[in-house]
This record gives sequence, C-alpha cells and structure tokens, in this order.
Amino acid sequence: MTSLRVGNAPCSWSILEFDESSKSQIEYGYMLDELVETGYTGTELGAWGYMPTDPERLKAELGKRSLVMLAGIACVALKDRDAHTAGVSNALTTARLLAAVATDPKPYLVLLDNNATVPERIANAGRITPELGLTPLQWRTFTEGANQIAHAVWEETGLRAAFHHHCAGYVETPEEITRFLELTDPELIGLVFDSAHYAYGAANCDVVQGLERFKERVWYIHCKDHQPQVANRARAEQWDYFQALRCGVFCELGNGSVDFPAMLRWLKSNHYDGYVLAEQDVLPGMGTPKESAGRNREYLRSIENMMEQR
Repeated sequence: MTSLRVGNAPCSWSILEFDESSKSQIEYGYMLDELVETGYTGTELGAWGYMPTDPERLKAELGKRSLVMLAGIACVALKDRDAHTAGVSNALTTARLLAAVATDPKPYLVLLDNNATVPERIANAGRITPELGLTPLQWRTFTEGANQIAHAVWEETGLRAAFHHHCAGYVETPEEITRFLELTDPELIGLVFDSAHYAYGAANCDVVQGLERFKERVWYIHCKDHQPQVANRARAEQWDYFQALRCGVFCELGNGSVDFPAMLRWLKSNHYDGYVLAEQDVLPGMGTPKESAGRNREYLRSIENMMEQR
C-alpha cells in the first residue's frame, strides 16, 4: 500500500439507501463540495437518484471536483427468489452508470441484502443468534441470487461485485459472512469489509482478526468506528438497530474500539492498494457531517504520518 487513497460517501451526510426522505437533507453538489473540502478524493454513488443518473452529467460533476467514483449500491431482498429478477435489473442499471463514469480504479457494484426491512433482524442487530439466521434452503436461494446478479453485472459491464455485510441484514455475524462466502463464486463476488459493522455484528471481535479470516475475499474497505459502550448498552437494553444508530454506535474514527493503526498496518502488509472509504453512518439530523468528515480524514492522515516516521 502506497499513500492511502481515501473516499467518503453520502451516508456520512445522512443520505441513506433505506430512507428515501433522506435525499432532501443536503443537495448532492453541496455534499460533494464538502467531501472535497475535507480532504477526500473518492465518493460512492449513494441512494439511487441522489446524484445525477445521466452519465454525462455525473461525469461532469465528478470531473470538476477531480473525484473518483468508487462504488454504487444495489439492495436486493436476496432471501426472496421472486426478488432476484428485479434485483438483476436494478443492479445492472446502477452498474451501467458506474461503468460510464469509471476511471481508475474501476468502481464496484456493492451488493447488499435489503437491510433494515426484516423486523427481527432490526430488533436484534448486534446480538444475532443462530436461530435468527437463514435455513439451508434460504441460504441457497440467497447466494444463488447474489451469484446471478454478480454474473450479470460482470458480463454486461465488466465491473466486479462486492458484498457488504451489514447489521440489520441477513449477513451480519462472522459465521454468516463465512457461510455467504462459502456459497458464492470467489471469482465473481468479493467482500466489502466494514470495520464497524463487523465489530458490532461480531460483539466486539477484533477487526484485524476478521480481516485476516476473510483476506482472500476482501476487495474493498470501509473504515468506520464502533463505540463499545453504546453497543454494550444496546445489547443490555435490547435496543433495535435504529436506536443504536441514534445513540452513536457508529462514532467518529478514533473514538471507538476499532484499532485503526493495526488495521492500516494490516492493509500495508497485505499490499492493499485500493481506496478505503471513511464513513460514519448517521440518521438525518444527527451530528455535524462536514466537521466529522474532516476529523475522520485527519485521524487517518495522522496514522499514516506516524507509520512513516517509524
């Protein structure tokens, strides 16, 4: 890993894929301006329709800010076979736009479960037990859908798909991540490793150990921090996912349990040369997005400086 290339995403400005109303929080141009002003050189597409969906217009918006498009998200209820056909169509729509504005590195089609839609997964995020997971038959349907979407995206656009494990979805715990990877094509689908979703979903397990466990499939990194005191209270008081979010379970980098110096050393020792995405999932109206984005970027830069001095 040479000098760290760092992006940020609309979710740090409370633009959320599962909340259509969040698109009105801040106009995309202001968000991108603030992203650049706080030191980032890459972005993700965010919720479909938040940024321009016309390729030439989107390319112009990225170009005038010298931004790289890193990824776009497709949310699909993969457990439901009837959702797969529409999932392929929606993923291809996103992938075509990504391919049209691609530079270097090429963006990923980030595939997610239809998170935050299943009541028991919302209610038990951060404390998922095996009984709340998929059955063997459901796992087959889930992963067949993921493989089908990834294959279609690759065949038409030449872009690779990476799956984002996520709290309040059906792939949250380390065991669920393992099962998903066992049943999907390693040539077609990689893993978006999200440090905070891993820490919360794995009940404070060491993030670097998680990276090592899944290193053969880690294609893209989301750097996010996890506040253990909030997480422990959420478990003790049985908060749902949204209550944990409102109370700051995903905090500014350096204020939680994720060992980012160790994480960056791991990336360097494993020759990771892609972008990392610094993000902080917040609900609409929470926090100070621009100021937090700036502090998060400076925190990562301080770790790089420390590593260079050694």
